[in-house]
Amino acid sequence: MSTASSNQFCRRTRREFLWEAGAGFGALGLTGLLHNDPLLANGGSDAPKVATKFTNPMSPKKPMFPAKAKAVIFLFMAGGPSQVDTFDEKPELARLDGKTIPIKTFGRYGRKNQGRVVGPKFAFKNYGKCGKRVSDLFPNLGRHVDDIAFIHSMYAESPIHGSGLLMMNSGRLLTGSPCLGSWVTYGLGSVNENLPGFVVMLDNRGAPINGPNNWSSGYMPAAYQGVHLRADKTPIHDLALPPGTTRGQQRELLDRLKEKNEPHLATRADNTELTARIASYELAYKMQEHAPEAVDFSKETDEAKALYGIGEKKTDDFGRKCLLARRLVERGVRFIQIYSGGNFDNDLNWDAHTDVVKNHADRAAETDKPVAGLLADLKRKGLLDSTIVIWSGEFGRQPIAEYEQGTGRDHNAYGFTSWVAGGGIKGGVSAGTTDELGNAAVDDRFHVKNLHATVLQQMGLDPNKLTYFYGGLDQKLVGVEGAEPIRQII
Repeated sequence: MSTASSNQFCRRTRREFLWEAGAGFGALGLTGLLHNDPLLANGGSDAPKVATKFTNPMSPKKPMFPAKAKAVIFLFMAGGPSQVDTFDEKPELARLDGKTIPIKTFGRYGRKNQGRVVGPKFAFKNYGKCGKRVSDLFPNLGRHVDDIAFIHSMYAESPIHGSGLLMMNSGRLLTGSPCLGSWVTYGLGSVNENLPGFVVMLDNRGAPINGPNNWSSGYMPAAYQGVHLRADKTPIHDLALPPGTTRGQQRELLDRLKEKNEPHLATRADNTELTARIASYELAYKMQEHAPEAVDFSKETDEAKALYGIGEKKTDDFGRKCLLARRLVERGVRFIQIYSGGNFDNDLNWDAHTDVVKNHADRAAETDKPVAGLLADLKRKGLLDSTIVIWSGEFGRQPIAEYEQGTGRDHNAYGFTSWVAGGGIKGGVSAGTTDELGNAAVDDRFHVKNLHATVLQQMGLDPNKLTYFYGGLDQKLVGVEGAEPIRQII
């Protein structure tokens, strides 16, 4: 053994040594069998595989279930909507309004043992055949409760925006792990080679805390990260041809780049950033033709645009994003994430620390009609059955006031509400409960990872067997310990 090889061997972890010793000989025998498998076109290391005791990272097997859904639209309410002012009515809060009571909370300033109760600030009423009670914030969305499953007992591990956003997106508190959209596209691939498989649309007032880390592919190849798209005439900046350049000239340039890049990549086969950069040139070339068509609403009827609130001052921006999401689903995009809330420095999000009434009234006015329009449009086009729609923030709010004065509520990861519709999800149901004040999940508690597991299963992927080999472990979105889907809503 050469000195270089010896040093490389010594630097390996014990886990990596045991894995290679146990599975390495079998991998030799599989090399010829796997060589021509289409899943291994990029070298094979990023192919989905079944987690077994000695999983071969080259294995092309997919842990699959019968798929109920083909696409996901994640409506991310950044900042943390108040569950007790939106979908989780708590009459006891009204009785205790203004009183200081003993209650254990954990927010951005740490743990407290008492606080002044802030009663519900919006009236609730019954909607749909199921009789679900929804606050006055969402009169349009309320008409769709029979298609929605409400999960009232969600909980997470951090009441801080940065780690909370990462947890909801990737199931981890720290950066560096793939997000839900990356796992979906990793497991299923892309349907449309002319558009990204994973698209992100941000609030026009700015990106959420952590920025691109929220839609990162982490330790996976960079090709699985989200692509930032805008719902206007310029979906991606710098996508148009440079002045004086023809498509033919650009094609010749890309071919020349490919001719030079491929030998360069051959000596750096494990450089996923380089692989993704090469692939991005080809995707960008195709998107120059196809992305503008996707955001061209000229063929949409006035009635369809009105359904989303397009043309109205408060709803136009979010409405355009929701309509584009529907159009992207029609064109085979797997995962679309839309953020409501940006610029955390100026509270232009759902982060109601001082005045929950004004904050939530503003955000709901921007999103209620577009979200209701999205559900209605997907349903009438026969797409809701195959599209999962998620509505959630990174956490919820506390039932007590954050300050001595005012109606603001601090962060609350102990218990909050998310909802899911479409893609084989039961409509008109509610799963789990919080306590009588809406402070903490008590019955059928569901972690963020249970929500992730539900999405993967509905997409046809086994959440406890879909793995990516990294750091000597078969990594999973739901953690090495695994997580079960939320059976009550499937």
